[in-house]
Amino acid sequence: MPWTRMELPCWCLLLLSCLESLSAHNDFFTSIGHMTDLLYTEKDLVTSLKDYIKAEENKLEQVKRWADKLDSLTATATQDPEGFLGHPVNAFKLMKRLNTEWGDLESLVLKDTTDGFISNLTIQRQHFPSEEDQTGAAKALLRLQDTYKLDANTISIGDLPGVKHKSKMTVEDCYELGKIAYTDVDYYHTELWMVQALKQLDEGEESTLDKVTVLDYLSYAVYQQGELERALDYTKRLLQLDPEHQRAKGNLKYFDFQLEKQKKAADENPQKEKERGKRQTTKTEKRKFSKKALSLIPERAKYEMLCRGEGIRMTPRRQSRLFCRYHDNNHNPHYVLAPVKQQDEWDHPYIVRFIDIISDEEIEMVKQLAKPRLRRATISNPITGVLETAPYRISKRVSKSAWLTGYDDPVIDKINQRIEDLTGLEMDTAEELQVANYGVGGQYEPHFDFGRKDEPDAFKELGTGNRIATWLFYMSDVAAGGATVFPDVGAAVWPQKGSAVFWYNLFASGEGDYSTRHAACPVLVGNKWVSNKWIHERGQEWRRPCGQNETE
Repeated sequence: MPWTRMELPCWCLLLLSCLESLSAHNDFFTSIGHMTDLLYTEKDLVTSLKDYIKAEENKLEQVKRWADKLDSLTATATQDPEGFLGHPVNAFKLMKRLNTEWGDLESLVLKDTTDGFISNLTIQRQHFPSEEDQTGAAKALLRLQDTYKLDANTISIGDLPGVKHKSKMTVEDCYELGKIAYTDVDYYHTELWMVQALKQLDEGEESTLDKVTVLDYLSYAVYQQGELERALDYTKRLLQLDPEHQRAKGNLKYFDFQLEKQKKAADENPQKEKERGKRQTTKTEKRKFSKKALSLIPERAKYEMLCRGEGIRMTPRRQSRLFCRYHDNNHNPHYVLAPVKQQDEWDHPYIVRFIDIISDEEIEMVKQLAKPRLRRATISNPITGVLETAPYRISKRVSKSAWLTGYDDPVIDKINQRIEDLTGLEMDTAEELQVANYGVGGQYEPHFDFGRKDEPDAFKELGTGNRIATWLFYMSDVAAGGATVFPDVGAAVWPQKGSAVFWYNLFASGEGDYSTRHAACPVLVGNKWVSNKWIHERGQEWRRPCGQNETE
């Protein structure tokens, strides 16, 4: 079957165009002179064809190297997908490859490859990660860096605790992180990652990026943080590499001028400058510790410390009052002959853990039911009480979740019944089982599960009252990070596959227990699956009677 004109390769189209142009002179045989013109035309065509072949061979070599690299990578990754993506660098690089690098490959071969591959790639790209995904993965890496106090080099070489699939970052990867931070006006992280990119270039790593580009970002990020001398040093280094760089030449003059101005002011009025510096420092400190000082900043610091396993406020005396036991919940018929293992995790708020309370088979069934329904997690609007999906940029929760009911599978009914038997609380008025899977750097910032007095409409649409208690299954172990922490009391509970933790959000009087404010720490390495049951007030009147004391 002959090719149509639309299906012909580019070099054939070029040849046809030339021949069609020449065919306008249909009397070539009558003139040797005209025939000699054909020889030169053909020679030009052959030269063009050779150039095309050479260019295509170069492209194919690039494509082959890319395919070989990806073949090896995907073979390793698909042997343990969750373990592989549990490494945050692997997750970030996957987002980057699918959102950026596959697009570059498509552009490389788009004009001169088979229609089948391009059609397939074009269709598949509709389902690839977006720019937001790539940016989100990058910001997750930055969040992990801050929370767990990791330096850029540690992350870049992939030296993270508990990793199975060690992965190194390229110069381009480091530069991409720095650039995303720069776009977010985050000059602190811009500096960290541009310095790392420059370090790897200095060590001789091959890259399509040059030092001039990295130094340009780096000098500006340092300047924005008020370090004029370092900004000047980086600018001088840039100009050594590219003496005609116009922006750097302008910055050099400006930085020199500003430094001279500072020096002159210090020489003329040393005492005044010193006092001004003190006043400025005082103002900065006041700004820094006003308003947020008593709320967000201290809580954030405590939250991150607890995530690292620091600042846990459990004294030996208090620890001695925590026990392990076999639990049958007052001779519940289901557990009299086979009581479950229960251990105290914390004294106030009282948190207990049930060991081996959900089997591996049940976990896999819950995950399989949930996976097709996973959507970006919702948060409760503090004003309306309605559950909403927050944009990634402002979301306090970085995870996807799904809701499962007893109609989905008998195993869900079985799990719900188990929670009722062990807590003694009514499940008919509880929310459905929520399953959550945390992504790269997945976290849930400090929050209350119950509705406060300033949220009168919280859970109003459910009609079952406030959230009296929380039951939380851990359906996976986490290699590093991922703890559930309670910043106000300095408590930390670590994921343990097959276990569940339980606590009351409300006192017996119905008043909220503010010590239950908690958070899910970012997952540093691993894949975190949890499922939770929020139990409500209605239906508990005879199961947990009201107390006379407000904090009983």
